[in-house]
Amino acid sequence: MARCCACAGGDGGRARAQLALVTGAKTDGPAALIPGEPGHAEGPFTVAGRSAVGEVTLHNRGELLAALAAAGDPVPADRPDGELLLRCWLRLGAEGVRAAEGMFVLVVVDGADLVLIRDHVGARTVFYARAAGCWAAATSLRVLRHWPALATGLDTAAVRSFLTFAYLPGEETLLRGVREALPGRILRLRGDGSVREERFWEPAEALWAEPLPAGEYALGLRGLLEDAVRRRLPATGEAAVLLSGGVDSSLVTALAAKLHTRSVRTYSVSFGEELPNELGYSGLVAAHCRTSHRVLTVSGAQVAARLADTVALLDGPVGDPLTVPNLLLAEAVAADGPRVVLNGEGGDPVFGGPKNLPMLVSELHRDDPAPLARAEAYLRSYRKCYEDLPRLLTAQVLRELADAPPPTRFVAPYLRPGPMRTLLNQLLHCNLRTKGAHHILTKVERLTAARGLQGRSPLFDRRVVDHAFATPPRWKLNGTAEKWVLKEAVRDLLPATVIDRPKSGMRVPVQRWLSGPLRELSGDLLLGPRARQRGLFREDTVRTWMRGDGLLLPRQGGKLWLLLTLELWLRAYDL
Repeated sequence: MARCCACAGGDGGRARAQLALVTGAKTDGPAALIPGEPGHAEGPFTVAGRSAVGEVTLHNRGELLAALAAAGDPVPADRPDGELLLRCWLRLGAEGVRAAEGMFVLVVVDGADLVLIRDHVGARTVFYARAAGCWAAATSLRVLRHWPALATGLDTAAVRSFLTFAYLPGEETLLRGVREALPGRILRLRGDGSVREERFWEPAEALWAEPLPAGEYALGLRGLLEDAVRRRLPATGEAAVLLSGGVDSSLVTALAAKLHTRSVRTYSVSFGEELPNELGYSGLVAAHCRTSHRVLTVSGAQVAARLADTVALLDGPVGDPLTVPNLLLAEAVAADGPRVVLNGEGGDPVFGGPKNLPMLVSELHRDDPAPLARAEAYLRSYRKCYEDLPRLLTAQVLRELADAPPPTRFVAPYLRPGPMRTLLNQLLHCNLRTKGAHHILTKVERLTAARGLQGRSPLFDRRVVDHAFATPPRWKLNGTAEKWVLKEAVRDLLPATVIDRPKSGMRVPVQRWLSGPLRELSGDLLLGPRARQRGLFREDTVRTWMRGDGLLLPRQGGKLWLLLTLELWLRAYDL
């Protein structure tokens, strides 16, 4: 298990010296692995004078080998995925990268330039920075944090973004001067310090003037779903699926059970029998699909004990209270033996789940035609801390942010007429490029990799996404039926009680945790001397929230959870 790093610049010797300082070890070339970091890095590879490292898992090796052979560059079939992707880029350019299906980040040293290639949807992540006349890129933010030449610190604009979204939705990181490469891009970091970005894939609306019958869209989607799951199943050994009992994870379970030649294990989580749960649905699906099913009960005490370590595994804080349960599920899967675990992530952002409804209702009543008004409504629909910022942040921080670009910049480009003409597709595009790439997939990758697993998300398959944007919105949201085309595509695979069930979601007892096993820890962290010295938050507001006063109910717990995870992450990164 390893992450990877590379350095480049006009002076090759200096770049190699900087790489040694970044990795803390002597290196012979411009790219290196970082052992001990929980990732899937491999390399270095050298082809045609370019060295590369990366975290690359390809799902269509046969197609790529055939494409290279057809282009006059046959490659032995035993070459690793990273080298195969490097050859595709060198021989076929952006089209070669676009043709690659899978989860990948590739970092290429091309003379004085660094080239960063990130997969279509953002299943894997890479960060970069410039210092000492060199570029450095790594798949671990923690590694760049300790680059001696990089005089970094806390980026308060990114703090504001996190409090707005509960994750960081774009290139920002909480480290000043360090950025994240965006998905679907080839980023060339030139030796002279300039940057050139090339998009090799972006979702695009493809609606026909005379649409097909609804059944045709469902039938086409069914074939793509089967192919997406089949490609992500392990070649050998058991497969595992995280099964919540919702439609998305249930259809992945059903397809895995149908297509895999070995047995399938499923895993669900519970927070105690006294709380509302979906175990009845997940148990029904497991029995229907004949999987080996396991329910993991997670207590508040376990969350309190593991929260700090879990947050430290992430390259940015994620204000999602499921992070510890997600890690415990990964540990359960790893202990049982599977090395690949599938999930149903992606159904809501790609096909129009219920979280779009507040925006759709807002649009019905909107009387301000300005595009920025829609972006403001989108940020408010998150119901995090966006509207609380004036009374949450200290006066000093507010002054620092006065001239910083507002958080609306992350969503406004998606929410205006352009490549997507319909409002629902604009919302889905925005969800895919923000929450999908920077929250859902990032969290899955980091927490599964931490336990030696590969977490795979078939509903984020690029061709499935393309099909979603070629399906008329009325067949995604059909009356009051959400994700209608997705449900129709798999109706024969699952019980009707699962397909037609109302969406309820995971009921995470955040408020109970915060007033129980996490109460003392929260007080010590959020009101302690380190937090006060950092000077981000007004102490009176934090105390009000912790007492449960004010106008914050019922989202008070979620907002405190953001502050708590942020504080733990800042301590883990010594900021």
